[in-house]
Amino acid sequence: MKTITLREGKERSLLRRHPWVFQGSVAKGKADPGETVRVEASDGRFLAWAAYSPSSMIRVRVWSFDEAERIDAAFFERRIAAALALRARLPIASDGVRLVHGEADGLPGLIVDRYAGVLSAQFLSAGTERWKAVIADALLAATGLTRLYERSDSGVRQLEGLAPASGWLRGDGDTAVTIAEHGWRLTLDVAEGHKTGFYLDQRDNRKLFADTVRHFGFARVLNCYCYTGGFSVAALAGGAQEVVSVDSSAPALERASAHVALNGFDAARHQALDADVNHTLREMLKQGRSFEAIVLDPPKFAPTAAHAERAARAYKDINRLAFKLLAPGGALFTFSCSGGVGPELFHKIVAGAGLDAGVDGIVYARLAAAPDHPQTITFPEGEYLKGLVVLKSAG
Repeated sequence: MKTITLREGKERSLLRRHPWVFQGSVAKGKADPGETVRVEASDGRFLAWAAYSPSSMIRVRVWSFDEAERIDAAFFERRIAAALALRARLPIASDGVRLVHGEADGLPGLIVDRYAGVLSAQFLSAGTERWKAVIADALLAATGLTRLYERSDSGVRQLEGLAPASGWLRGDGDTAVTIAEHGWRLTLDVAEGHKTGFYLDQRDNRKLFADTVRHFGFARVLNCYCYTGGFSVAALAGGAQEVVSVDSSAPALERASAHVALNGFDAARHQALDADVNHTLREMLKQGRSFEAIVLDPPKFAPTAAHAERAARAYKDINRLAFKLLAPGGALFTFSCSGGVGPELFHKIVAGAGLDAGVDGIVYARLAAAPDHPQTITFPEGEYLKGLVVLKSAG
């Protein structure tokens, strides 16, 4: 077993059970991509078993802090079983479920979603790539399923020195899937959809949106960056009479309109706009339009903290425009999935947007990813999705 020795004082993060070791913390030692290594402090103390990644700034990702534990097929079977056991305890009103959420489940670089009878997985680290076949077999054995689609096409793999990969790992057949969520039916394609196929992390926020629209009797709803219309379906389920879905992807909008029909809603209550969101918000302001509920769920503006300043301007601008379009007493559901923008900064951005728009309001709710996308207390970087629900002052 190869050993990685850390520089003096650099063991502190591992002693706090943080699963990453950066390049600059390593004093000596090398290994092949994904190879299991023993990580030691400068004085020779055992710290962790980990996967080595020679290409990544995150040089080491921890598998286990237990010196007696072996990293073998049985290890992955145990970790997957524990992840599935957690999900079985959670109140998940869907057959679309995040089964493995990387570091939070002790499997850094592994993302696995279940969409009804199909698994969709991302192997995003050198360690998971090396153990891919073992992990695939363990996932099918644990779930009793036969089909596993790989969606390792994220740019993150390039940082690991890995080429993108996608296609059936186990089984084959149609990549289109229909899932149930809170009594609604939603479709996706594991080969073509965003991420592993769909945004399961917003599941409970979509339900809250439906409940909010119903509770306040909101009739006019604007869903920006709507993708395939999950929040639009939620709005219609909540009783909205006019829902406008805006996205720059025609295929996504087609699926959004199909979801309206699939769930039995009147097509006349839904309008799909193939357009740039920022431009659309400005044009709607010129037209004097207003909405009682608005969703802003943009793509990742700041993948890292280095992009935060530029992203802050973009977030502030769309939120300022949304506040101006929002009717008095209306609700803004605004989100950021940027890891480089933390909850406190996001709140400041939204507050600044409200000030610039001349709008005040109350924070009705603070939102995060659904609980099957857990964040552990030792890995704060796992918190990526954050949201605010702001009720605009009626005066």
